[in-house]
Order: sequence, then structure tokens, then C-alpha cells
Amino acid sequence: MVNFEYPRLVVSDPNGTLFDHSFLRLLGRSGDQFLLPHPSELVLLPKGSQLFTLPGRVPVGWDEEKKSFISSEKFQFGKVETECTAVAAFLPPGYIRSLLPATQLKRKAPTLPLWAYSAVGWKDGEFWTTGLFLDPDPHWNPKYFENDAFLKRKVEASLKRDPENRLLRQLSRCALEYHCFAAKNVFFRRWECPLPTSPSCNADCLGCISLQPSECCPAPQERIDFVPTVDEVLGVALPHLEKAEDAIVSFGQGCEGEPLIQWRLLENVIVKLREKTSRGTINLNTNGSFPKRLEKLCDAGLDSVRVTLNSPHLKFYKRYHQPRGYTLTEVVSSLIRAKEKRIYTSINLLVFPGFTDREGEVEGLIDLIRKTNLDLIQMRNLNIDPDLYLKAMGRGEGMGISKMVDILKKEFPCLQLGYFNRTREKFR
Repeated sequence: MVNFEYPRLVVSDPNGTLFDHSFLRLLGRSGDQFLLPHPSELVLLPKGSQLFTLPGRVPVGWDEEKKSFISSEKFQFGKVETECTAVAAFLPPGYIRSLLPATQLKRKAPTLPLWAYSAVGWKDGEFWTTGLFLDPDPHWNPKYFENDAFLKRKVEASLKRDPENRLLRQLSRCALEYHCFAAKNVFFRRWECPLPTSPSCNADCLGCISLQPSECCPAPQERIDFVPTVDEVLGVALPHLEKAEDAIVSFGQGCEGEPLIQWRLLENVIVKLREKTSRGTINLNTNGSFPKRLEKLCDAGLDSVRVTLNSPHLKFYKRYHQPRGYTLTEVVSSLIRAKEKRIYTSINLLVFPGFTDREGEVEGLIDLIRKTNLDLIQMRNLNIDPDLYLKAMGRGEGMGISKMVDILKKEFPCLQLGYFNRTREKFR
């Protein structure tokens, strides 16, 4: 690291124009601690990333000459010195951020929208960020989701064939308005197909992307407001399983609540799907709150289940998920029972640098893996304002996301680590 030249810090002027700082270098943040990223963490900003300004946040960089962290409240933009704002990157699917942007809060700073903010810098004419490329599944490469004109024609043709199907209309909105990759797959008849079914939930997650209290930041998408019929779900799911390449149909999406609330609907759909075809993979994304209901779905023909959690420890789980009528005990029981039913099991681990990689969290995760005999950990960037999350979880610093990944690989050589759901052909 001695002679390594770090990227320059990126800042924004009041109009949203981005500049590289004249002397401050890129700095990262693990929890509430500032630190220089290890050179191995720095990657060229991947295609499909987005850049955001962070209102109410002062950028903090590394002064190589003074060997210190320096906040940059003002910056010389041309001939004018004015206030500047911090900038962050949002990484595409498959990448896990390893450091947060280094910032200081101003007074009355607004709560940030629900995105996963990563440190970003500028070097050799290109943007750089901090992260790991965890899952190379080519199906989620952003280049396959760029042709919106073609997508619109596909959507229109699908709605014309089945104009009364409310679920299909919901997915058309997700594809065209929210640019959901999975929803786009429905109309391209390929890969993973989402099947939202539940307008209600039994948790009030801090980072819920479909429902937020009015005094908080707005949710980036609206939650489904109806329960589809069996025929409406079959109208989407059956053609996909029968015809799509590497077909997966998944209950439990970002545009709904908890699918196990609608377990009888799911059970009927799964039974009917398997009466018609043995092709493809039927997956459930859930919070795992109803172990007995999950067992029923396993018996009906479910292939895989993914349970979401931010922490293996009860106090931190409750602070983020805010469950109603269930506890972490039921969540763990769901994983154990599904495994006993010979279902492929995974957790959707909501990763936050400086929390998920704390020593106690990693030790708890190791205990959870041993207890449940998991097949896969899907590591997903947690979309939330970093300061809001740390206020709920408490301050601290992690060992490093890369180190955490290395420990898991060493402890569990057969455990899969990734980002995406798997087809049955890739379970082992």
C-alpha cells in the first residue's frame, strides 16, 4: 500500500455536477469508522451502476500530505468556492459493496432514499468504487435489460393476450416503471419470474422498499394492493415454467408483503403447476415466520426457499425487521424444517459494511449455518440510509467484508456464496 495511488474523492456542486477533488483521496467507512480501502477492494465502477449525490452530507477524504481525514465542506469549482456535497455509487446485481461513503452529517440532514450507498472515487479518467464481484451469473448482466422499446412491445403483446390478468398488469408496471429486472424476464420469457401475491406483511422492516411510514423516506415502489387468484398466478407462472430458459418462478418479491400470509393460495398454485409440468424451479422468498405453513409448501412441490435476515442475533433482528407475532426462533425453525424436507435452503443476508462483518455477527452467522445446514448464502447490499441503520444497530466497525467472506469459505468449503437464486440444476 506504500506507493499505491488512491483515486481522488468525488464531490458534487450545488447543481449536481460531479468533480474530482484537487487533493483529497477516496476514503471509505466501515460502520462509523473512516478508513482507507485496501487496494484489492478498489474496482472500476461496473456497468449498470448509478451515482447519487447525498444531500446534507459533507464529503470526507484522505489528505496524503497531512496523513489525516479531512472534511470538505467547500470546494473551488472553477473560480468560485462554494459548498459541496458527498457522492456515492449504487452497484449492479452481483456486486457487494465493501465500504460506505465517508461522510459527516449536517444539521437537519434529510433521510436518504432506500439505496445501497458505496464509496466512489476518480482515477485515470474513470470512476472507481469499493466492492466484491460475488456472483458472475450472466443472466443478471445489465446489458440484457436495456432495450426498453422492445420490452414495451412485449408487454403490450402479453397484455393483449391476457387483458384481465391483474398480476400480469402489476408485473408490466414493475417492468416499465420500476425497471425491475425480474419483472422484465416475464415478458422476455426467460430466467427468473417474480410472482407477487401478498399485499400485507407481519414485519415493519426499516428498509422495506414497498412500504414506508409517511414521516420517513418514500418507498421506491408501491406494494401490490390485491391478492391474485390461482388462475391469475398460473397464467403467469405456467407458461414461464414450460417455455423459459433456466426457468425459475419465485414467490416473495420487493413489491409485496410476506407471501406465507397467502400460503393456501401458494399451495394451490404449486400443486397445479406440478400437475402440469415438472420443468423449472419453484422458489419462495420469505421471512420464515410460519414454519408449519412452509412445510405445507414443501410437501406441495416447492424446490427452494430463501429466508431474509439482517442478523443472526435476536436483538438486532428485532431492531431491523420489527416482527409482529413471530420471533427469530420461528425463522430458524423454518430453515431447519425445510432442510428436513430436502428443500434447497438459503438465507438472504442483508449486508452492511461495519455491521454484518463485526466479529460477533460473523460468529453468530457461523453458528446459524451449522445449526441449519444451509446450502447457500445470498449476500445482498442492504438498501438504507447508513446513519439511520447505525442509529438502530449501534456504532462499531467491522473486520472487512472480504475477510468475512474468506472466513466463511474456510469454515464451510461446501457452502455456496452468491447473490442470486439458483436453478435446480445448480443446487449442488
